[in-house]
Amino acid sequence: MNLRLELRQITKQYPSVRANDAVSLKVQPGQIHAVLGENGAGKSTLMKIIFGAVKPDAGEMLFNGREVHVKSPQEARALGISMVFQHFSLFDTLTAAENVWLGLDKTLSLEEVTTRIREVASVYGLDVDPTRHVHSLTVGERQRVEIVRALLTRPQLLILDEPTSVLTPQAVDKLFVTLRQLADEGCAILYISHKLDEIRALCHHCTVLRGGKVTGEVDPRQESNASLSRLMIGAEPPELHRSAPTLGEVALAVKGLSVPSTDPFGVDLKEVGFELRAGEILGIAGVSGNGQQPLMAVLSGEDPRGPQGSVRLFGADISRAAPRARREQGLHSVPEERLGRGAVPTMSLAQNTLLTRDDAIGAGGWLRMADIGAMASDLIERFKVKAGGPQALAKSLSGGNLQKFIMGREISARPKVLLVSQPTWGVDVGAAAQIRGELLKLRDAGCAVLVVSEELDELFEVSDRLMVMAQGRLSPSIPAGEATVEQIGAWMSGLWGSVQEGAHVQA
Repeated sequence: MNLRLELRQITKQYPSVRANDAVSLKVQPGQIHAVLGENGAGKSTLMKIIFGAVKPDAGEMLFNGREVHVKSPQEARALGISMVFQHFSLFDTLTAAENVWLGLDKTLSLEEVTTRIREVASVYGLDVDPTRHVHSLTVGERQRVEIVRALLTRPQLLILDEPTSVLTPQAVDKLFVTLRQLADEGCAILYISHKLDEIRALCHHCTVLRGGKVTGEVDPRQESNASLSRLMIGAEPPELHRSAPTLGEVALAVKGLSVPSTDPFGVDLKEVGFELRAGEILGIAGVSGNGQQPLMAVLSGEDPRGPQGSVRLFGADISRAAPRARREQGLHSVPEERLGRGAVPTMSLAQNTLLTRDDAIGAGGWLRMADIGAMASDLIERFKVKAGGPQALAKSLSGGNLQKFIMGREISARPKVLLVSQPTWGVDVGAAAQIRGELLKLRDAGCAVLVVSEELDELFEVSDRLMVMAQGRLSPSIPAGEATVEQIGAWMSGLWGSVQEGAHVQA
C-alpha cells in the first residue's frame, strides 16, 4: 500500500532559526498521525510546507507515492490536502453556506453548495445549518463549518491545528467521532495538539519534533503523558504543589456590571457580579465568545464604560479609571490577544516591556536603556523564552514564546491583582507547567488572581473557585475541588440551574 504522505529530509532555514532540520515523516491512508513538539519545535512551519503556504529550502514531498511541489494552498487542495487552522477564517455577516462557497471554485452554485453541505454534515454527524449567519453560531458550530468546508473538497489528507482549543468537553467527543469515521474511510489525518491525553486517546502514531528535528516516533496509545513529555521537552513537566489558600481582604469586587457590546455580533455583559480575595485564584470557564473578552476589557480599563460603582479595587471605585491608573493601584492584566494588545509586533521585546512597566523610566521621563535591556534579558532567562535577545522583534517569536514573555512581564511586576486571559494558549506542556506554577506562587504571596481559560484541565489545576460564563452572564461560584468536568461542561451551555447534589455553591 502506498503511503498517503512522505516527507524526506525537509529543511527550512529562517534568518535566526532553522525551523525544520532534515525532517522525515510518513503517513498512511486512514491513519490519525499526531505531530507533537514544544513551542518553536517547527510543527507549524512543517504543516505550512505540506499545505503549500511555505516553500522548503531542501527535501522532497511525496503524495500517494508521487513527488509533488506544492506552491500554494490552492494546489494543495487540488491534490486532496485540506487544512483547518487554529484560528477560524469566517465572515460573520455571511451564512455558513456563503462562507463555504467562497472557498470553492465557482463551478457549483450557492444552492448546490448548500445541498452538499447538508449531505456531508449528515454523513459525518456534523450539526451544521448552512443557512444560518456565522455571527449567530457558537464556536463549536463555527469549527464544524470549517471542517465541512474542508470535507467538501473530499480530502485524502486533513491537517488539523489545535482543533480542540476552543471546544467544550462534549464538543471534543463529537469531533473525535467524526475524525475516527473519516479515518475509517481512508482519509489520513495530521493532528497538531499540546493536549497529551487527546493524542493518546485519538491518534494511531506520533512523530515528535524538538528544535526542528525528529526526536522520536511512537504509538501514543502505548505511552503515558510523562513519557510523551520526556520525548517532547527532554523532561517531565514539574509537578504543581498546591496548598490551601490563605484568604485576605476583598481585592476586586464586581457588582451589577451590565455593559452593551460595541460589536453588532458581540455579547452584552448582563448583571455580572463576583468577589475576588487576596490570596486566591478564581477561574472563569466558558466557550469563547460568551463575554469573557468584554469582561476582561472592562476590568482592565481598556473599556471604561462600567457603570459607576460596578468595579471596585480594594474598596475604591475604578469603574471609569484608565488602565495606567489601575496599574498604579496594583492591577495588571494579560489580554487574550498577544500580538496587537499584549505586545506591539514591530517593537523589540525590550521596548515591549515599557507597555506596562515603568521600572526603567528615570526622573523627567528619561528612559534608562541599559536597564530596559537588562529587564527584558531577565524575563527571557527566567521564563525560558526562545528569542534572539532583548532586541528581537515581538513578531519574530512563536506564539507560545511570546506568551511566556508577556506573562513574565506582568508576573514579575509583583501585582496585587492579576487578570489573565488564556495563560497557556498555544504553550507546550513544560512552559504551561511553569506558568501555572508562577500563578500559584503569586497567589501564595497574597496576590488575587483571576484566570479566564478555555482549558478546563488548567482551571481545575490552579483554581480555588470556579465560575462559568455563558451568554454574557456568570454562574455562581463553586469550590474547584467539588466541581466535575461534566458539570462545568454543562454550565458552559448556561445550564447552571441544576447544581450537583451536595456541591457547595457560593453566590
